[in-house]
Amino acid sequence: MTIIQKQSFIPLRALYVTVIFSLTACQLPVTNTGAKDVQAVDAGEVSTRILTRPVLTSDDYPYDIAPELANRFSRLALDCVHKEFPNKVSRTTDSAAEMGTPREIFPVFYGCFDWHSSVHGHWLLVRLLRVGPIDAPWRDEAREKLAKSFTQENIKGEIANFARPARGSWERPYGLAWFLQLTAELREWDDPQGRLWLKRLMPLEKDIAESLKDWLPKLAYPIRLGTHNQSAFAFGLMLDWARVSGDQEMERLIIERSLAFHKTDVNCPLAYEPSGEDFLSPCLMEADLMRRILGPDEFADWLSGFMPQIPTDGSSDWLAPGIVKDASDGKLVHLDGVNSSRAWNLYNIARALPEGDLRQNSLVNAARIHAKTGVNAVSDEHYSGSHWLASFATYLMTDRGWQ
Repeated sequence: MTIIQKQSFIPLRALYVTVIFSLTACQLPVTNTGAKDVQAVDAGEVSTRILTRPVLTSDDYPYDIAPELANRFSRLALDCVHKEFPNKVSRTTDSAAEMGTPREIFPVFYGCFDWHSSVHGHWLLVRLLRVGPIDAPWRDEAREKLAKSFTQENIKGEIANFARPARGSWERPYGLAWFLQLTAELREWDDPQGRLWLKRLMPLEKDIAESLKDWLPKLAYPIRLGTHNQSAFAFGLMLDWARVSGDQEMERLIIERSLAFHKTDVNCPLAYEPSGEDFLSPCLMEADLMRRILGPDEFADWLSGFMPQIPTDGSSDWLAPGIVKDASDGKLVHLDGVNSSRAWNLYNIARALPEGDLRQNSLVNAARIHAKTGVNAVSDEHYSGSHWLASFATYLMTDRGWQ
């Protein structure tokens, strides 16, 4: 078995042109699409170029997220990271004295409706500061908001909350995994202010990492849900953090648990997905985890047994996007998120396969449809979605999942 430490970066330019086109006017500048020139093209030309160009090539250029998407996604995070209400406080307490307002209990991560959404809202701002347009008008405001959050005093309050005996399984694994993704992003950002924030957050990072290392050997079975408690998604974020931070113990534990849980999995029931409140695909997220661990040939063989229904004819309609019938409903709107997360799963699975694998075209073509659907759903119309969907779209559109 070959264990993958880090895979080479092959950006997915076609995805970004497709989605950006759907959100802008009929003419737009297209840059770095695999050609050396910069030119304006109309809708039909964009569509034709994307559908006929090679799906995955080593000639693609690194991608910079389009300013209009970075503006829209950052605005949603900026508007919620310090928005205290409405709020869903979910934690166990031993006494009335431990009760309080969200800001009192969570001095850093009190906004965006709940703790984990606040965490990945902060991650979104760090991510876009690191890889987004360098002259964007929102950058100063993003730094100001992050500086307001990441004070030593605020972080002490978060550390104290996490140290409570009544904490139990609070925010495990979803919120804790997203926190590690936040510090992973700060570790990879060559910025003086980012390094200061990371230094302040490292004591909380240490506590969270140690708690997860204590939990992993005790987890007897995988958690195969399409919502927060799913283990495969959290394992992926945790493994990426372990490799960025150099935590070999965490990496070993994640690989050990992942292989024990999933190495012999076969015939994942993709036809049963999505469930009515999913924002993560149990089948696709598991495959996205395993491609981080297995070498290309071994992963290809494993995927054949695990998801034998993936077409080899390049079709795109074998996996339909999730449908949201009421975007104001906080649970039903989860399906807008499943489209974005499925899209990055499908792209990552395709790239992890050996070159020339006949499943790649069908994976990528289905990913394009899911990406377009997921990104189009990100809006400020209902707080039920606006407090978190931009984080998923940013993770997708900045290609964060490909490590």
